Amino acid sequence: MSAFILIVGVAIGVYFFVYNTFVRGARCRSKVKLHGKTVIITGSNTGIGKTTAVDLAKRGARVILACRDQRRAEAALRDITAVGKITQKDLCCLVIIRPCGELNLLCCPDRQESGSSEVVYMQLDLGSLESVRSFAENFLKSERRLDLLINNAGIFKQGRTKDGLGMMLGVNHIGHFLLTNLLLDRLKQCRPSRVINVSSAAHNFGSIDFDVLSAHKALGVGTSHLDVFRVYSDSKLCNVLFTHELAKRLEGTNVTCYSLHPGAINSELSRYTNPFLKVLFMPITLLFFKDTKTGAQTTLHCALQEHLEPLSGRYFSNCAVKKVSAKARDDAAARKLWEVSERLCGLS
Repeated sequence: MSAFILIVGVAIGVYFFVYNTFVRGARCRSKVKLHGKTVIITGSNTGIGKTTAVDLAKRGARVILACRDQRRAEAALRDITAVGKITQKDLCCLVIIRPCGELNLLCCPDRQESGSSEVVYMQLDLGSLESVRSFAENFLKSERRLDLLINNAGIFKQGRTKDGLGMMLGVNHIGHFLLTNLLLDRLKQCRPSRVINVSSAAHNFGSIDFDVLSAHKALGVGTSHLDVFRVYSDSKLCNVLFTHELAKRLEGTNVTCYSLHPGAINSELSRYTNPFLKVLFMPITLLFFKDTKTGAQTTLHCALQEHLEPLSGRYFSNCAVKKVSAKARDDAAARKLWEVSERLCGLS
């Protein structure tokens, strides 16, 4: 019995060491306030995007929830901004901007999770280049500032976008590439400003086959579990290379950019995964994956930490800059990816 107790004690000790070292991770320590600043966060109706939105709204920012699903986005908007019963004293109004530019007011109480009434939903489908252009047009017409662009949305699923691109290429990279380029002038006008690209440590397993990309407008076409993971990894490598090249093109503008690994997150990214696999890995997910609050910390660090400007173009993990492999800082590959991306989204 004593041996069993010792083994259990050691196992618990090892778990807490692993949890505190690798799972809980570092925290964003910035106390910066964002009153008068405007932030766009893609995919902010759930997961670390939603958690990031709450934090930045609490700091006083005007937060644009850029999401595809209107119902889920409006539910997230209510979660972020409204708690409690409505009274005349508490009443405020939130703005919902429809794709056509029509404005709708959603009344809610001012006793809020975020403490802010400056939260706006604008519809954005990153799988549609038309939607990305429409979003950018509506945003530039209705908003005077853009101080932070957080390209957070991501998908783990094969398929095709509305424009015939591979789904993970289109959503995880091309949609954000186009969005960023369409909003660059406004970011420059509001400098100092930042672009944050949420990537993943999975980029280490990625590669970009430009022949496949040219022939299929996709990073890969297989449908096995391994194929899907490889394509996802490729798309995350695209995020890092995009950031690398973007930083070079933004030199001297006082607009800086960063890519990051948020950690392994217990979120909805895996919602398209085989249900059997999700059940199989559930114990690992529950014990060793970060919750969304912990997972949002590196995004917040890159968005808020002062004096990061000399590190523009770099990759962060656990709230610290990390060195990446040669393929993730390949100047020629980054430049070629930029040129191919311009053609695929119609910028060239």
